[in-house]
Amino acid sequence: MACSHSGYDGPVSDHFDGKHFHNQVKTRDKSLMDVLRWRFNRELPVDAGWQYIDQKAEVSVPVRVSDGVLATFINHATVLVQLGGKNILTDPVWSERASPVSFLGPKRYHPPGMSLDQLPPIDAVVISHNHYDHLDLATLKQLQARFQPVFITGLGNRELLQSSGLGNIIELDWWQSHALDGGVVITGTPAQHWSTRNRIDRNRTLWLGFLIGDQQTLAYFAGDTGMGPHFSQIRERFGPVDLALLPIGSYLPRWFMQEFHMSPDDAFEAHRLLGARQSMAIHFGTFNLGDDGQNTARNRLKALLLAAQQTDFMVPEPGGQIRRQTSTPLQQ
Repeated sequence: MACSHSGYDGPVSDHFDGKHFHNQVKTRDKSLMDVLRWRFNRELPVDAGWQYIDQKAEVSVPVRVSDGVLATFINHATVLVQLGGKNILTDPVWSERASPVSFLGPKRYHPPGMSLDQLPPIDAVVISHNHYDHLDLATLKQLQARFQPVFITGLGNRELLQSSGLGNIIELDWWQSHALDGGVVITGTPAQHWSTRNRIDRNRTLWLGFLIGDQQTLAYFAGDTGMGPHFSQIRERFGPVDLALLPIGSYLPRWFMQEFHMSPDDAFEAHRLLGARQSMAIHFGTFNLGDDGQNTARNRLKALLLAAQQTDFMVPEPGGQIRRQTSTPLQQ
């Protein structure tokens, strides 16, 4: 299937009309008037402030993990997932700004939890969609030079990656899989979001999440998503996941964000719907992309977990880790 300069070309499906992708449930694209309404009528929470935290994490990881999964939170939606003897990075961003240029756009408010020099050999990179805070070409080029990993992404993103000098690219549709050497399988899953990198390519490339698993352990990276039917669908198809990486930030104001960005309350519910044995919060506290402050999402999720007396959902600092060992096969 070919990819044109403006996006994906391929057969019509239940989420592709021949030109544009769409979500499983009807969502409305935000207009310029919506953006102006947001920007000029902002009602910021009490804890809406942001400040740079110049604190380096002290973290180390093994070269490989063969039993269970080790997840290390680096920043935003970037997590090092070590599973089945393979090392996988999710939506890697090491740049100072989530932007097409180095001098404008959302800037980071803390260093990454690990430097590129601290990474073990990277076998695969999964990229959930083409927004600048998830598909960071500068970082991807450095990973290519260091590790030559396979880059796994949604339909229509191949041309952008190839034009930047990247090789070994796999495009997946929802529910399609790619097997790495050694038995680890990466499966694209539905998400509720949208895509664009310029004014003419809106929803011309696919957004998705990923399941990463071997015969005993299954991890789920939600990517960037609003609340939708896909969490129950994943549970129905694959059974409970051992570890879920769930976004909680850039969720205010809700009237603007709720279709495409989960709130902490949504993530709390997604954790339940997935039957996740353990979850890690992502997509908060690194880039100021909404009206929620640096700690708004973190504090809200912690309050929910405290009220429910739950300890199976981690709200990490950069460099925070979850180690989960699995001794019994997963339900399939």
